[in-house]
Amino acid sequence: MPPSVVYVHGNGNKVRPELLKSQWDTALFGHDMGAASRMAYWAPLRYPEPLPDFGPDPLDGAPERDEEGVAVPAAAAPEPPEDFVARTLQEARGETGAAAGEESAAVAGRLRPDESALADWLRDMTYLADTLAEAGTPEEPSAALPLEALWLPRSGRTAVFRLLVQHAFKDVYAYFFGGAGPAMREVVARALDGLDGGPLVVVGHSLGTIIAYEVLQEQGRAVDLLVTVGSPLAVSEVQDHLARPPAVPAGVTAWRNASDLRDLVALDHTLRPEYAPQERITDVLVTNDSRNHHGIAEYLSQREVREPVQRIFGDGGG
Repeated sequence: MPPSVVYVHGNGNKVRPELLKSQWDTALFGHDMGAASRMAYWAPLRYPEPLPDFGPDPLDGAPERDEEGVAVPAAAAPEPPEDFVARTLQEARGETGAAAGEESAAVAGRLRPDESALADWLRDMTYLADTLAEAGTPEEPSAALPLEALWLPRSGRTAVFRLLVQHAFKDVYAYFFGGAGPAMREVVARALDGLDGGPLVVVGHSLGTIIAYEVLQEQGRAVDLLVTVGSPLAVSEVQDHLARPPAVPAGVTAWRNASDLRDLVALDHTLRPEYAPQERITDVLVTNDSRNHHGIAEYLSQREVREPVQRIFGDGGG
């Protein structure tokens, strides 16, 4: 049987599934793969309507837009990090039906024991976001660190990074605490149905790497190559909430994990120390020059990501 690839998208709302699949195909192979690829499209579980076709994806670093499609201006003075952390946690709880008393406790910093570790990840992402926002651009040459990919005033850079932090945390919170996890995993399981026999590649991005990983752990199905990009699976606070202890899924022959050092979601960049057997895992650092350094097209177009996938398909995917 011919090879197949299953994609599992990451945080935030997305364009309609057929278009999203074609976009991933083009970034990874250079052309649409037709029936050889499938998208595990879980976005409707969290978002009622897809993004407009070919519109900018805020989670790829584009400006956030209101309901009329107008760009939302960045605040001149971003709120202090601790206030942003408390508000984001409160909103995540509200979206998943937490009681008002729990929301108040969150603002006061009194977290339930099961959420405290994940809140630490939120705090770490926020402080890294603000560190990156402080980095200089050609418009602000006095800053110490160059960030050539993000030519925005500081308030705009803060908004770009904090938007990623907010969406990433809320969707991960919904997955672990909001009851969305089983339905998200079922979407991935359905996408994998009927693919036994031929070579199989699974590619996950961001939260999609967690969902794909846990499904493969549950199923133990044969997978020739698992590719994770911009993944939080190496973050200890995320590992604390996995259903099973960290390990390479039994059926996975090889695992390629790629991240950019500036990616807020992938705070820890090496899976090998925690996921045995280590010889099946290759951790690679790549350059993702999307505005928030987390964009999927920029990850999939990297040579270190494309080559092991295309070797399985032969000649760049046919």
